[in-house]
Amino acid sequence: MSEEIKLVVQQRTEFGKGAARRARRAGKIPAVLYGHGTEPKHLSLPAIEFARVIREHGRNAVLTLDIEGDKPQLALTKSIQVHPLKNYIEHVDLQVLQRGERVEVNVPVVLTGDPAPGGLVLQELDVLSIEVDALNIPEELTVDLEDAPVGTTITAADVTLPKGAQLVTDAESVVVVVNEAPTAEAMEGETAAEQPAEEAGEAKEEASE
Repeated sequence: MSEEIKLVVQQRTEFGKGAARRARRAGKIPAVLYGHGTEPKHLSLPAIEFARVIREHGRNAVLTLDIEGDKPQLALTKSIQVHPLKNYIEHVDLQVLQRGERVEVNVPVVLTGDPAPGGLVLQELDVLSIEVDALNIPEELTVDLEDAPVGTTITAADVTLPKGAQLVTDAESVVVVVNEAPTAEAMEGETAAEQPAEEAGEAKEEASE
C-alpha cells in the first residue's frame, strides 16, 4: 500500500519561464498544489528527492509536504510534465488530500507466473483505474498466470482489488489473454510468405526510380 513520504518544499514567489529555468538550475521543480476549494499554492520541490520517490514508490505515492511557512499538507501527484528530449521533470501538479478521502488513480497491472506449455501471453491493459482510500493505494495489481491454459482471458473484473477499492475501468475490458504460441513451422511459413512480397515491393521501387 502507499506510504506517506515527507518532502520539504518551498513556496515560490517568482513565475514565468525564466524563473522556472532558475529553479531547475538550483535543483528544484516548479509545482502547483490545488484542490478542495483551496487557493493554489506555487511550490518548489527538491528535484532529486521527488524523482527518487516516483522511481521507488510510483506516481501514486502519498506525499506529506512540509511547506515552508505553512502547515504540512497531504498531497497526491496529479500530473508530471517531462521535457520531451532531455527527459527531466519540468513541472508537477499536486492534488490536496484529506484523510479518509477516496481518490481515483491508475494502478499498474503486473503479471506473474508462466502459462501452461504452448501458451503465449498478450497483455492488453497495463493499468486499471480504481477508486480507493487515499492512504491505501496499492503500488500494483497482480494477475497470476501460473499454468493458465491456452484460451484463458482475464478481464478487469477478474483482477483482485484491495479491500474497499472499487473498479472504475469497464469491468469487461480485457486485461490479458493466453493465446496458442505459434509453432516454429508456422513462423518459418510466415517468413517465407513475406519474402516474395518484400522482393516485389523492392522491384517496384527500383522500376519507379
